[in-house]
Amino acid sequence: MHLMYFTEQPMSTYPREAGRDAGNTALMISNRHFDPAEGSRLYNERLEQYQLVEDVGFDGIMLNEHHNAPFCMQAKTNVFCSLLAGMTERVKIVPLGNPLPLTENPVRLAEELAMIDMISKGRLVSGIVRGGGTEQLAAGVNPAYNRERFVEAHDLIIKTWTEPGPFRWEGKHYQQRVVNPWALPLQKPHPRIWVPGVASKETTEWAAQHRYPYICLNTTLEATKKIWNVYDEAARAVGYEPGPENRGYLLRVHVQDTREKALENASEFNWMMGEFTGLAHPVWSSPAGYSSPKNRQALVEIANGRRPSPRGGAAPPLNEQLESMQIIAGTPDEVIKKLRLVMEGTRPGIFGIWGNDGAVNDADSRRCIELLGREVLPAVRDIADELDLRDPFEVDAPVSLKHAESARPLAVAGG
Repeated sequence: MHLMYFTEQPMSTYPREAGRDAGNTALMISNRHFDPAEGSRLYNERLEQYQLVEDVGFDGIMLNEHHNAPFCMQAKTNVFCSLLAGMTERVKIVPLGNPLPLTENPVRLAEELAMIDMISKGRLVSGIVRGGGTEQLAAGVNPAYNRERFVEAHDLIIKTWTEPGPFRWEGKHYQQRVVNPWALPLQKPHPRIWVPGVASKETTEWAAQHRYPYICLNTTLEATKKIWNVYDEAARAVGYEPGPENRGYLLRVHVQDTREKALENASEFNWMMGEFTGLAHPVWSSPAGYSSPKNRQALVEIANGRRPSPRGGAAPPLNEQLESMQIIAGTPDEVIKKLRLVMEGTRPGIFGIWGNDGAVNDADSRRCIELLGREVLPAVRDIADELDLRDPFEVDAPVSLKHAESARPLAVAGG
């Protein structure tokens, strides 16, 4: 099993009353509430925490990015990935991920990722995402072309990494007269690609068709099993039987020396509603054109209460989240018992542990990481061996070299 550490990296020192007054903290709350001095402190504390993550035995560090929202300070995941490539020696660097539709030049993104892979000596796992609806609006990108841009950018990046240039790319959304970068990944044929998500049936099927592991982001146990059913059907349709190596799961887990302290800090997971979208207006989270008609209908039904959220709703009471195991908190022994139940129910080969959030202080964050690494992870590895939950590194190599038929690159003379 591949075990990753994650935190949303919130700007946890901004005035909470400002968030309550604004009502919607994703996208439109004024950045006058951002304190750069506090931001600098938090960035540097988290870099030190990530070094500890490697020291105590995690396999990977998961990072992400969001925009115009205090619940996440990662404005460009590749910045932290670049720092970690030089600061760490062993852990996989796992951005989950780069929002492809936001990029105006996929070849430049391919170069950035290649540099990270080379500096880290082949430790990059290149996660890719469509990006949330608020991200489209924050970046000024037309949401109606989100999926088209995602697929075409993916295909161009893969071709850039795997086929010698120079060549020409003439697609619907991207045109490159000369593709011939001299920064190429160390890993061959290219770094592994993982796809995280929550509720998109189309993205789940796309990941399965490419044999990319799909990482469920803090979905309920019931919703996670439904996602695996969608993935499995799509995988079998293209000729392979998926297993734990194709499945990832991110779960909020906080450990302390006492149950009381763990529960106190676990309540911080509800900061900003405990959601990736924060307190976002439903229209901003799912702007017109962003989702397929079927998926948009589902999102609207979730927003008006006619359908349960795959994450279990907007911040139910902490005791309910603990009971449903959307949050696991306690001493190491208590946490290990709950993690066994989650692992038996979801059978992931990739497990992301979302350890700290909200206003959990540096000392408590570090103690959580220490206890996870030194007491929880060894037990989790034993359980994974017992359940035969092998990760992608144990099973296979990158296999997808597919390119879009709709965007046929034309060879440059001499290429």
